[in-house]
Amino acid sequence: MNTSALRRMVKAETERLLSATQTIGLSVSSAQIEQLVTYVDLLEKWNRTYNLTAIRSRREMFDRHLIESLSIAPFLSGQHRIDVGTGAGLPGLPLAILEPDIDYVLLDSNGKKTRFLAEVKRSLGLSNITVETVRVETWQPGRLFDAVVTRAFADLATTFERIDHVLGPQGMLFAMKTESVNQEVAEMPSNMALAGSWDISVPGRDWSFQLLGVKRLSGDNT
Repeated sequence: MNTSALRRMVKAETERLLSATQTIGLSVSSAQIEQLVTYVDLLEKWNRTYNLTAIRSRREMFDRHLIESLSIAPFLSGQHRIDVGTGAGLPGLPLAILEPDIDYVLLDSNGKKTRFLAEVKRSLGLSNITVETVRVETWQPGRLFDAVVTRAFADLATTFERIDHVLGPQGMLFAMKTESVNQEVAEMPSNMALAGSWDISVPGRDWSFQLLGVKRLSGDNT
């Protein structure tokens, strides 16, 4: 790609990100926009060798990965958060770029994916993320978390069983779901309660997904 074409691409991607974040209601700096674009650069580069995501189109990486991840930011809470089964860093890494004052742990058992995340952390100078290579059900963290975030991880009951020991007493599980979850909600165990459900529209796309907030019922704290 020649220099002129590269400039046009960067300009178009920057404008798309600015438009999307404004639609979502987020305030982002030019430095954060640059970090988000660089993250996609690195994802595209590493994906050629390590198959980090099935999505190959750069535009789809922006829309289905980056912007979709950022779209849940207004609904999250808590200072200390963990993205379980983060894969290539989704949604946790874009959120960590957006929210430099929030602590994020990015956890995945796949070593090639966490090596990629460590390189992104180094390249972008992100001091608010920690990368862990481990299965969450066997991990014993040094502290409990205010929020656990998952994206296409497992059904709600299974997810909660696996993450219950890392969730603080007043913490919440935020689960991103692309399909109807009525049955999953109906089959939640008695120690879980649905605290919130949001239909999230992704700017630039004609479909939405659900974000569910699940809490542990009082009296069932670990």
